[in-house]
Amino acid sequence: MRKTFSMPISSAGKRRSAIAAGTAVAAAALLASGLTAGTAGAAPAGGASATSGAQAAVLTASARAALLREANATTADTATSLGLGAKEKLVVKDVIKDADGTTHTRYDRTYDGLPVLGGDLIVHRAKGGDVRSVTKATKATVKVASTTAGIAPSAAAKAAVKLAKADDTTQAAADQAPRKVIWAATGKPVLAYETVVGGVQKDGTPNQLHVITDAATGEKLYEYQAIKNGKGESEYSGSVELGTSKEGDGYTLTDADRGGHRTTNLENKEDGEGAAFTDDDDNWGTGKPDDPQTAAVDAHYGAAVTWDYYKKVHGRDGIAGDGKGAYSRVHYGDSYVNAFWDDSCFCMTYGDGEGNKAPLTALDVAAHEMSHGVTSATAGLEYSGESGGLNEATSDIFGTAVEFNADNATDVGDYLIGEKIDINGDGTPLRYMDKPSKDGQSADEWSDSVGDLDVHYSSGVANHFFYLLSEGSGAKEINGVKYDSPTSDGSTVEGIGRDKAEKIWYKALTTYFTSNTDYHAAREGTLKAAEDLYGADSAEYKGVDAAWAGVNVK
Repeated sequence: MRKTFSMPISSAGKRRSAIAAGTAVAAAALLASGLTAGTAGAAPAGGASATSGAQAAVLTASARAALLREANATTADTATSLGLGAKEKLVVKDVIKDADGTTHTRYDRTYDGLPVLGGDLIVHRAKGGDVRSVTKATKATVKVASTTAGIAPSAAAKAAVKLAKADDTTQAAADQAPRKVIWAATGKPVLAYETVVGGVQKDGTPNQLHVITDAATGEKLYEYQAIKNGKGESEYSGSVELGTSKEGDGYTLTDADRGGHRTTNLENKEDGEGAAFTDDDDNWGTGKPDDPQTAAVDAHYGAAVTWDYYKKVHGRDGIAGDGKGAYSRVHYGDSYVNAFWDDSCFCMTYGDGEGNKAPLTALDVAAHEMSHGVTSATAGLEYSGESGGLNEATSDIFGTAVEFNADNATDVGDYLIGEKIDINGDGTPLRYMDKPSKDGQSADEWSDSVGDLDVHYSSGVANHFFYLLSEGSGAKEINGVKYDSPTSDGSTVEGIGRDKAEKIWYKALTTYFTSNTDYHAAREGTLKAAEDLYGADSAEYKGVDAAWAGVNVK
């Protein structure tokens, strides 16, 4: 059931974001004033329409399941055809089918029964079944001399816990015995241990630190945080429609139209699924943070709008593409200034902000966090280095796309991240897509050291690329916000429109990006996506090339 209710806007909050490994152009002519009345998403004259055959087909749950069964039945033959070794096996992760019958099957890999982290690949097949191309996370041959470890699992666990404690994690302890894996994400594949350390991070976020340790030497090879948390705004969206369900004498925040997505109340606890929200008359919230329902309304609405965006624009039925809803937990902890996505519970969690007066339940927060789930279910971009920046940027890109697509008069679309939070205390946003360096830390363009930045700042390269591709370089005004986007070489870049930019990024993410994709590989992937959708001689393909050049990725 859906119900309209009234809810005014207000809020504040902070967000950071992380995701597990394995498991984003200006008018050439400006008005005399230096501004152009920008039309978000407008395409240049002569721009081509997307080739319908290259767009992802909308699949029913049964059709998707059939594709997965077919792929699973042929993994051995596929491995042989790709020339994989006798000890290697493929495990189907996802299948995307285009309207013209082309399939893009994403596989994880095992070696002698051990998971190969960084060994994922995508097989692109024509309608008739012939392999058109293969995209691999690593070009290295996956092979190790022995799968017998040189150090004990307990030594790996001890080192991992020590790392977590060094980051001020409290109650740090290995959640389970370290597992043996093949580490292939960087350099030559080696036998390794993966240890997951639990506990609580210093800001109150649950800890799921994954530490990869060389099984022969004990050297740390990699680490990543599997809890995907972030900074964001908590603003109300006026009168909105909610998907609710009749239960007993009242209603609950359970959206049957969107895979059963539900929103629950943690009541300031830090674990568990939370209690169901109930209401007698199906009118929710007062628009004030002291009403527990208010945060739930924002979270539930944000989840619904994000679900609708992915389905309407990209043909994706839910975060994992399987039609199943996630769930949202609000009122996490005490004065917790954060929000996060967690793969292990397939859920989003929101704190109430400083003094429990500013729930982090804004529309773009929900879209950002849900998009981490989409990335995890598809490319699985490792949350470190350049792939981590691309991961974070993907959530900013689709958070922005959802905000525009929602067409909510109270929260109009813009290319500012966290503009309602006032996290800096001076009214400025958290991040700027037109010129990321305006936040004082993000990168406007690529350099060989950009991967050393925190992923929230290395993401600036892809955020800037997306803005340039959508709207172009130079000064303009869109929905009342003034922008002035530079390029690394001073060139003028013509935008192709945000709608097309979104489709190109989504196709690249779901069919060409792998866990190890860096900025130069992202350029290749988006060019392939543009070629698939619009053609190699199209203005859109040339626009992608020009926008990457504008951020020094060539």
